[in-house]
Amino acid sequence: MFEEIQHKFIPVGGLNLHVAELGSGDDVVVFLHGFPEIWYTWRHQMVALAGAGFRTLAPDYRGYGLSDPPPEPTKASYSDLVEDLVGILNSLGIDKVFLIGKDFGAFPAYLFAIIHKERVRGVVTLGVPYIPPGPVKYGDYLPEGFYITRWQQPGRAEADFGRLNAKTVVRNVYILFSRSEIPIAAENQEVMDMVDSSTPLPPWFTEDDLEEYGKLYEKSGFSTALQVPYRTLREGSKVDGDPIVRAPALLIMGEKDYVFKFPRMEDYIRSGKVVEFVPNLEIIYIPEGTHFVQEQSPDEVNQFVLSFLRKHV
Repeated sequence: MFEEIQHKFIPVGGLNLHVAELGSGDDVVVFLHGFPEIWYTWRHQMVALAGAGFRTLAPDYRGYGLSDPPPEPTKASYSDLVEDLVGILNSLGIDKVFLIGKDFGAFPAYLFAIIHKERVRGVVTLGVPYIPPGPVKYGDYLPEGFYITRWQQPGRAEADFGRLNAKTVVRNVYILFSRSEIPIAAENQEVMDMVDSSTPLPPWFTEDDLEEYGKLYEKSGFSTALQVPYRTLREGSKVDGDPIVRAPALLIMGEKDYVFKFPRMEDYIRSGKVVEFVPNLEIIYIPEGTHFVQEQSPDEVNQFVLSFLRKHV
């Protein structure tokens, strides 16, 4: 059914933004991808939710995949992603939505839910919980080779990625992010060199999948992707007023997700501290889940997501 997914380009703020769409009806779900993902990461969820009566939309962020890049990628921000989403919804005449964000997609999902709370019916995030607005500085507590610290250094990731084609970069990141340890390079090692060329892809990620990702990143490159999320993290997102998210929310975490190893992250989630910021939050743990649960265990994730959506339509 993947071939039934429709593709359109929506003009927003002088850019043509690509949106994949499947399903119809008044109950709308918008998927917000992470890195090194793209609209395609949501293929399994789009089919399942459309089959259950939901209208699904999966945009490529500005500078990702088939969407136009911003004129100055180094100035892109999370606020741009929120405003782009407003533009997409307004263009399509959609008032209220459910938001589902994976990885750093949790940031624009929750930011949108704070700024435009009247337009949000519920929020689901996978792999990353709600992080209060402000600078995110995990690198202060981790070795110099921490992948985010490396990718925040102007020119370093560009040189590292530039030795390889886009498909190989995506392959390496998928392998690294599928592990249960934070990617931390040795002092004289680049992040891309942490993966041997003979290392197989995760069993749930096919060569055909990699081909799709490779083509999309070949078109867009990585300039905007390095800015948002990684280089923007240092400034963080800014919110005027109440940072509490009161919409119904669901967090799905794989027990083997490397994000649990981020400083204080596991305690923040398991102790219930996160619920202080998202009082209507439900948390589900997938025992064998990695950072890519939506692709690794799509049937299980789809079941959890549909159960949440049906409670709140």
